Amino acid sequence: MGTRDEIVRAAATVMRAQGYARATTKEIARAAGYSEAALYKHFPDKTEIFLAVLTEEMPALHEVLAALPERADTATLQETLTEVVTEALSFYIGSFPIAVSVFSSRELLTEHRSRLSARGLGPRHPIDQLASYLELERDHGALRTDTDPRALAALLFGACFQEAFLINFAGERPDGKRLAELAGRLVKTALAPLLEHGQG
Repeated sequence: MGTRDEIVRAAATVMRAQGYARATTKEIARAAGYSEAALYKHFPDKTEIFLAVLTEEMPALHEVLAALPERADTATLQETLTEVVTEALSFYIGSFPIAVSVFSSRELLTEHRSRLSARGLGPRHPIDQLASYLELERDHGALRTDTDPRALAALLFGACFQEAFLINFAGERPDGKRLAELAGRLVKTALAPLLEHGQG
């Protein structure tokens, strides 16, 4: 593991413990075992470190969403959505303590929003990716023709975010099996009125 990777890993630990707003680059550098100057050789500022934490320390959701176009017609809709929702639950549970502090000040939120927008990223991006996949599945006959792909994507991710809030509030640490079971229930309930006969 190189210096940059160690900084990202240390940043994830510090940000989970203190939130994004209170975590300083000095503390992150100390936790990684490097000077603050070494940190700035790899990252221009804390926002870039935060984005690296989200994409490198918790990459599974991004990978699953990126692969969705290849899943149409190769796996059942319920299997694919259960995998997506399982990863979304894990991602939001892990990132919630970090991301929530971005809302602690208007200035911080504005800067964060601007930086994400410049990269074509943001909280709507996963919804857009899932909606595009669901549109493909609807066009292939797996969902009723009157299904709203974006609304379904928003409902699933919204449920994941709510569960992540409740789990973090309760101080729980659910294992992978529990998350997969929860994901399965959410997907089954959301899909039940939308599946064409015999699909799934």
